Amino acid sequence: MTADATTGSATGSPLLRAAHGLAADLLAPNAADVDTTTVPRSHLDALGRAGLLGLAAPVADGGSAAPPRLQRRIQEVLAGADAATWFVGAQHHGPVRLLADSDAPARADLLPRLARGELVAGTAFAHLRRWPDRPVEAERVAGGWRFHGVAPWYTGWDLNDVFSLGGATADGEVVFGIVPARPGDELTASEPLRLAAMTATRTVRLRFDGLFVPDSHVVARQPVDRWLHTDRRNTVMPNPAAFGLVTTAVRRLREVAEQTGLTPAGRAADRFAERLERLRERTDRLFDDVPPDDQHDVRLATRAEVGTLLVDATTALVVAGGGRSMTLTDPAQRLAREAAFLLVQAQTRPAREEQLRHWADGPAGELHAAPTGAGDVGGST
Repeated sequence: MTADATTGSATGSPLLRAAHGLAADLLAPNAADVDTTTVPRSHLDALGRAGLLGLAAPVADGGSAAPPRLQRRIQEVLAGADAATWFVGAQHHGPVRLLADSDAPARADLLPRLARGELVAGTAFAHLRRWPDRPVEAERVAGGWRFHGVAPWYTGWDLNDVFSLGGATADGEVVFGIVPARPGDELTASEPLRLAAMTATRTVRLRFDGLFVPDSHVVARQPVDRWLHTDRRNTVMPNPAAFGLVTTAVRRLREVAEQTGLTPAGRAADRFAERLERLRERTDRLFDDVPPDDQHDVRLATRAEVGTLLVDATTALVVAGGGRSMTLTDPAQRLAREAAFLLVQAQTRPAREEQLRHWADGPAGELHAAPTGAGDVGGST
């Protein structure tokens, strides 16, 4: 399945229609049950059958090579329906990209199967952000690499078939390998962590005791400074999932207003919708039209403003629902918890400081003391 190569084609894409169909027919109706249990593998298999696990894979390898804007819209739809299933599925795209950019022998076998959704992948790399600390160390040995240490966050254990693992060497190189997601003497997992939100994602700690990865499955090596630079490009931007949660909160607020006559709920929904469209448009321009190393301050400020909107919209839905919002079957409390999760997911120190500064210094819902160029993000600074 191929995607139109233009960013403007997202709205009419068959892939986006497939995402909407799965969201309406499978994910949203079961989201409350998933939230209190676990993401079923059958949900991930459904994403694969719909072509939604091959978005980042080349067409020649069975994927769709979907344009970035289309990929973001699909993530919005899935997250707005069931954030837990979305989050487990989202882990898959990183290993796919690593394999797509690699000439490792493992690529020929693994990439087509991942693109078609026959295999589901996870990833363990967030610990690399702690450099110069090395929670997971990579050591060169005959025929490959051995990994030692602990990855404190790994999502999708017992749901994934393989995962990408990143480790750092003593001399400042990042090494990524693809390994089976199976326990053994060299790889052990904790019990799933009990989290305030997204416990259903089966997030665990992984311990590596000399886990061997053959050269055939080593898919990337680069200086740690280069990796950190690329990672900062990603973490400085809003998560598309946040727009999905806000969209769902706005829709449900309007439903509450219609069903109860609670007029302020409808007015709040309209205001949130206006902010949502403005921020989505700005985010699209930053992603698509601005060189990735430009307007760093605007990107951070936009992420903070999206975070504020996310809190505002989901909290308003809790308030509009009253006491029933506290029942575990009501979507309002789930959306609010998922919003809190997204505020800290992939959060770096600069992003944390900017979010807090946004609340400390600026009026709610507005970009405080906007950096020069915030009003025009169509070009570089």
